[in-house]
Amino acid sequence: MEKKSIFAHIQEMETQMGQIHSDLGEMKLIMKELLEENHRLTLENEHLRKILKEALPAEEGTPLPQQHVTMKNEHPNEVVGEGYDNLARLYHEGFHICNVYYGHLRTEGDCLFCLSFLNK
Repeated sequence: MEKKSIFAHIQEMETQMGQIHSDLGEMKLIMKELLEENHRLTLENEHLRKILKEALPAEEGTPLPQQHVTMKNEHPNEVVGEGYDNLARLYHEGFHICNVYYGHLRTEGDCLFCLSFLNK
């Protein structure tokens, strides 16, 4: 092979390696999104199974226990708003609700930012 041919071949291989690297990065992002969605759906499935188990006695005539979340410093008769309930549910499903990491999966246990937000 000529020197120019070898150099051109090496440049072509370098371009291909760059494209493979780029494709691998995209695949990693897709895999991360799929894993997060799988975790969210698994938690939602567990939650729905729990609700279904609680609903089965209600069909037999036994009333379901009513659950109301109250914030501290409030009277026990005052019910917290729906938005707070949704954020608390998201947090308990394993997602951040703080402004720093909002919407990302919590992988390392509790987040102090989220907990301080919930306790406000």
